Amino acid sequence: QVQLVESGGDSVQAGGSLRLSCKVSEYFFSRSTLGWFRQTPGKEREGVAVIGGYERTKYANSVYGRFTLSKDMAKSTLYLQMSNLKPEDTAMYYCGARSGLSSPSLLPAEYYYWGQGTQVTVSS
Repeated sequence: QVQLVESGGDSVQAGGSLRLSCKVSEYFFSRSTLGWFRQTPGKEREGVAVIGGYERTKYANSVYGRFTLSKDMAKSTLYLQMSNLKPEDTAMYYCGARSGLSSPSLLPAEYYYWGQGTQVTVSS
């Protein structure tokens, strides 16, 4: 069973930056496709950024150029660096994982394991 623990959420002003962290079970970290997703009340969860086999990444159009994924293999941690934050980035952010290294997909339904979420609030 993959365990995912997110941290780093906070309240910031528009234009600010945050870095989210997702600590992943060590055994699964290098064997899983990982990603960040977000959800606001009353809306479907949406993919934000994912990384799969051969370190291929995929970003949602809404965050492309502002958000960046990175991995620390020694710490089994996935990061999401978020810059130039906008009020519409406000959401609960979840780390998701699926077994195996495959093409990155932003579809939440393709991920089986989830963390508890970390809240990001961006004020104008």
